[in-house]
Amino acid sequence: MTEYHQQSSVEVMDMLDVTNQGLSDYDVQKRQEVYGYNELMEGKKTSTFAVFFGQFKDLLVIILMIAAFISFLLGEVESTIVIMIVVILNAVLGTVQHVKAEESLDNLKALTSPVAKVIRDNRIIEISSDEIVVGDLLYLEAGDYISADGRLIESHNLHINESSLTGESLAVAKSTAPIKEDRVTIADKKNMVFTGSFVTNGRGTVIVTAIGMETEIGKIANLLDTAKEKKTPLQVSLDHFGEKLALGITMICLAIFTIDLFRGRELVDSFMFAVSLAVAAIPEALSSIITIVLAFGTQKMAKENAIIRKLYAVESLGSVSVICSDKTGTLTENKMSVQQVYVDQKVIPHDQLHTENPIEKSFILKALLCNDAVERDHKEIGDPTEIALVKLGKQYNFDELIVRDHFPRVAEIPFDSNRKLMSTVNQIHHQTIMITKGALDVLLYKIVKIDTSEGILDITEAHRKKIEEVNRDFSKNGLRVLAIAYKEIRRNQPIAAEDERDLIFVGLMAMMDPPRKETKAAVESCIQAGIKPVMITGDHKITATAIAKQIGILKDPSEAIEGYEIEGLTDRQLQEKVKDVSVYARVTPEHKIRIVKAWQEKGNVVAMTGDGVNDGPALKQADIGVAMGITGTEVAKDASSMILTDDNFSTIVKAISNGRSLYTNIKNAILFLLSGNAGAIFVVLYATVLGLPVPFAPVHLLFINLLTDSLPAIAIGLEPHNKNTMKDKPRDIHTPLLNKAFTTQVVLEGLLIAISTIIAFRMGLSTGDTLTASTMAFATLCLSRLVHGFNSRSKESIFTIGVFSNKYTWLAFTIGVLSLHSVLFIPSLTGMFEVATLSGVQLGYIYILSFMPFLVNQWYKFLFVRRK
Repeated sequence: MTEYHQQSSVEVMDMLDVTNQGLSDYDVQKRQEVYGYNELMEGKKTSTFAVFFGQFKDLLVIILMIAAFISFLLGEVESTIVIMIVVILNAVLGTVQHVKAEESLDNLKALTSPVAKVIRDNRIIEISSDEIVVGDLLYLEAGDYISADGRLIESHNLHINESSLTGESLAVAKSTAPIKEDRVTIADKKNMVFTGSFVTNGRGTVIVTAIGMETEIGKIANLLDTAKEKKTPLQVSLDHFGEKLALGITMICLAIFTIDLFRGRELVDSFMFAVSLAVAAIPEALSSIITIVLAFGTQKMAKENAIIRKLYAVESLGSVSVICSDKTGTLTENKMSVQQVYVDQKVIPHDQLHTENPIEKSFILKALLCNDAVERDHKEIGDPTEIALVKLGKQYNFDELIVRDHFPRVAEIPFDSNRKLMSTVNQIHHQTIMITKGALDVLLYKIVKIDTSEGILDITEAHRKKIEEVNRDFSKNGLRVLAIAYKEIRRNQPIAAEDERDLIFVGLMAMMDPPRKETKAAVESCIQAGIKPVMITGDHKITATAIAKQIGILKDPSEAIEGYEIEGLTDRQLQEKVKDVSVYARVTPEHKIRIVKAWQEKGNVVAMTGDGVNDGPALKQADIGVAMGITGTEVAKDASSMILTDDNFSTIVKAISNGRSLYTNIKNAILFLLSGNAGAIFVVLYATVLGLPVPFAPVHLLFINLLTDSLPAIAIGLEPHNKNTMKDKPRDIHTPLLNKAFTTQVVLEGLLIAISTIIAFRMGLSTGDTLTASTMAFATLCLSRLVHGFNSRSKESIFTIGVFSNKYTWLAFTIGVLSLHSVLFIPSLTGMFEVATLSGVQLGYIYILSFMPFLVNQWYKFLFVRRK
C-alpha cells in the first residue's frame, strides 16, 4: 500500500474524500462514528489497594510475617509490632514508587494541545483537539502545538520542532512535495506533521491522516503501556535468597524439633523451641537495612547530578553491561558550534582565523549580518546554526548587535525551505551589499566570482571542484555546511528571490554539535569496565558515526547501521547482530525497544538514555532508564529509573561505579547478618544435640537481631566508595547471592562466632547457674557480632583498607557496646532482658572470647587476601 508521504497532496485529499473547503458537520459526525475521538486510550489500571497488597507477595516479606506470627505465639508482642512496622513500611514505599511510575501516560496526554484550528465549511474555527477527525484540515501557524498526524497540503516557510519524537533539537523545514522512497523514518517525512510537535515558524495547512492511538504518539503510548519493567538483579537475587533461606530454616527447625522429641521433651515445648530458633535465624531487619543503604546511596548520587527515582535501580547500575545512549545533548553539548571554515581557498580551524586578514574578517562579519540570532546574558535566541555563527563572532570580539548597528540592514529575503537560502541587504562602507547564505548545492550554481587574497576572480571549474571537494570532506566528518556569498547592488534597489544570482563566493562554515569534553574519557572508562557503549540516535548516519569515532564508541564503519536495516531482521537475527553494532542512526521508538530487548535476551543488564517522548517505551523496557533532567520531557522522566540533572554521559558512568560499590556493600551487610545468625543457630544446635539447657531467651535474640545487628549492617552498607571498582567486569547477574562461596564464608564465620559463644556458655554452666550461662552466651554472641562488623567491611583486612576509613562502623560499634552494657548493668533492664549479674573475671572472658573470631579473620585476610 502506498503511504501518505509518497502521494501528492491532491491524491491524499481524493483518497480521504476531502475538498479545500474542509468537512461539513455531517461529515464530521460520520467520521467520528468510524474513527472515534482523538484521544489516547489506557489499559486497565491496577488499584492502589491491589498494588499495596501485592507488596506482601514477596517471599522475604512472607517469611517476616511468619516470624511476626510466631513471635506473637511466643508472647513476644514487642517483636511482633516491630516486624509488622517494618513490613508495612516497605509495602507503603513500594506502593508510592508504583503510583509515581504510572504517571507516564498522563504526561503523554498533556502533550496533545487542548484546542486546534480547523477548516470546516470553508471557515477557520477553533475546536477541542479530541474532536478532530481523519480528513479534517488543520490550520497551523507559529506557536501552535499539533494535535493529530497529517499530510501537508500547503506550506509557507513552515518549520516544526519534532524533538519530542525524533530527539533532534533542530526545527524541520517542511515541504508539500511527495517522497517516493519506501523506507522513510519520521525524521525524514518532510511532508508530514505529527502529534506532540509544535510550529516554530511559518504557517501551513494539513489534512489529518491519523488520530488518537493511530498517531505516532499513540503508538508510543501503546508501547509504553505494554513495555515491561524488569526486576533488578538485586531483587532477583533476594527472591532466590529468600527461597533458599526459607528452605534452610525449615529443615533446621524440623531437625531440632525431631531431636527434641526423641530426647523426651514435651511436644508443645519442642515445637515452641523450634519456632524460637526460626525467629533467631530470620534477619528481620534485612529489607529495612537494604532500603536505608540504598536511600543513602541515592543521596550521594543526587550530589553527583544523578537523581534516582526507583530505589532498587541504584544497585542495578552496578550490574550494567550495556549503555544505549542518545547522541544529542548526552554525548554532545546540544549546541551547534563552528569547527572549520573554508575561506580564501584554504581550510582553517575555527580558532585559527586572523581578523587582520581582510577576507577572513569580512567572512565573519557577513556571517553576523546575514543572521537573525542574538546572544545576551547567556541566553541564546534564534536558530542553532545562526547562534553558532554568533558565537564564532564573539570568539574574535565581534558583538553581533554592534556589527549590525554599524552596518544596518535595509532589506531582507527570509529563509525559505524551497529556496534553502536567506539574504539580507546591508550598508557597508557606503556600498549596498546583498549577503546570501544557505545550502551549497543551491548556492554554488548562483556564483560567478570568488573572493581571494589575490582579488575577486571569475570562478572556474577548478574552483567549483575544489569547493565541492571541501564540502564533501566536511560532510563525511558529520559537519553541517553553510555557504556565504554576496554582491553589490544599487542603493534602494528592491530585491526578490530572483536577485539571488551572479554572486561572489566568500567561504564555507562547517559546524556540528561537538562531543562533550568529558565524554571520551567516560567512554574509555566504560570499555575498561567491560561495559559496551552504544549510540542510538535519530540523526543521520554520517553525523552519528563522526561523533562516535571521535569519542571512541565506533572503531569500524561496519559497526554503524540505520533503522530501516533493523526492520528487515527477525528478533533472533537482531540478537545475533547487536554485539557487532555500536551506532544506530535514524531509529524509531519501535527500533529502540527492540534493540534493548535484544541485549536483554542475551543476558545483559541494559541502561538506556533518552529525553524525548519517543524514548519513553525503551526507557521503561530497559533495566535502567536514564532521562535527561534539562532537555527531557516529563514522559521520559516518568518512564525512567534515574534522571541526570546535567544531561551528561559521564554522570552515568559515575553512577555505575557507585552502583557497583553499593552492591558490594549490601552483599557484605548480608554476609554480616547471616554469619551472625548462623553463629546463634550453631550454638542452639550444639545445646540441643548434647541435651544442654536453652542458651538464649527469645528476648536475647530479638535484642541482637533488631538492635546490635541493624546498626553495624547499615554502617557496612555505607562503606566508602572503592575507586578500583571500574577495573572489574560487570558481575554476572545469574550468579545467585547465596552461592557456594558465599554460603561457605557464612558457615565458617558463623562457626568462629559459635565456638567463642559455646566456650562462654560452658564457662557459665560450670558455675552451676543456668541464668549465668545464658547471660555469658548472650553477651559473647552480641559482642562478637558487633566486633564482626569490622570483619564484614571488605574482603580485605581493615588494616589494608584503613581502620578508621568508615566512621559509621565505629559509631555503630560504640552504640552497640553501650546498649549491651546497659542491659548487663542497669538493674531495671537486667530483669526485662533475663540476664544475671556477672563478675569482673567473667566479663574479661567475654571480651577475650568476643575478639577471637575477629583476630582469626584478620590474620587470614592479612596473609592470604591481596588488594586489587
